[in-house]
Amino acid sequence: MDWGRDLAAWPLNDVSRRIHHPPHHWHVQEMGSGPLALLIHGAGASTHSWRDIMPALARTHRVIALDLPGQGFTRAGARRRLGLAGMSEDITSLCLAQGWQPSLIIGHSAGAAVAVALAQNLAGPTGQPPDILRINAALGRFEGVADWLFPALVKLLALNPFTASRFTLGADKTTRARRLIEGTGSRISPEGLALYGRLIGDREHVDATFHMMAQWSLDGLLEALPGITACLLVTGAHDLAVPPETSIRAANRMPRARDHA
Repeated sequence: MDWGRDLAAWPLNDVSRRIHHPPHHWHVQEMGSGPLALLIHGAGASTHSWRDIMPALARTHRVIALDLPGQGFTRAGARRRLGLAGMSEDITSLCLAQGWQPSLIIGHSAGAAVAVALAQNLAGPTGQPPDILRINAALGRFEGVADWLFPALVKLLALNPFTASRFTLGADKTTRARRLIEGTGSRISPEGLALYGRLIGDREHVDATFHMMAQWSLDGLLEALPGITACLLVTGAHDLAVPPETSIRAANRMPRARDHA
């Protein structure tokens, strides 16, 4: 997304700012005061995912939402660092450089996995790890042959320089966004669909999303689940992208986790 062209029509643009912290140029939105809540969106989304939640949460918290590297308005400086490990390390580095000490990290879908990884590296103002709220957490592998086949296919797509360009072709981006969103079992507002339509029409955003999926690996994180701090998992019963059973299995491996559907 182009900062000069697109930001003026983006939700909560009045609280947007840019931070250059290597290797990326970050887009951050911030509002409110109090304990810090850090918001991490899912794959292919942006800070717009939190446009209704941020003002409500800002009544009691200082709220910071950021675009993941290469997605939304964040410019990726290193495409090899778009997987879980690289992004988590780079967001941790950003938080430390900015003096951010989140008491709460909220992550949606793939962003929930990033939230868990961040909670292992960051400390809140009391010195304790942040609490985690995970919404439809993508904390499971594919089953059977799909466990190796799907990642391999995504890697092939990411390596093809024409994939993102072909994906962004076509006039009616909002209709395509509706099909993608409804394919996950979600129903969102026309405004939300229009915003996703703009995202899927942006080549750099789409390219970064494919590279994120191609580099994604949960191996180390899944092994660390039993030692994770206090965590609440919120599950959508009709989510087709991340089945409720995925969150339930993850919660069962975490002694201080609770799952709420």
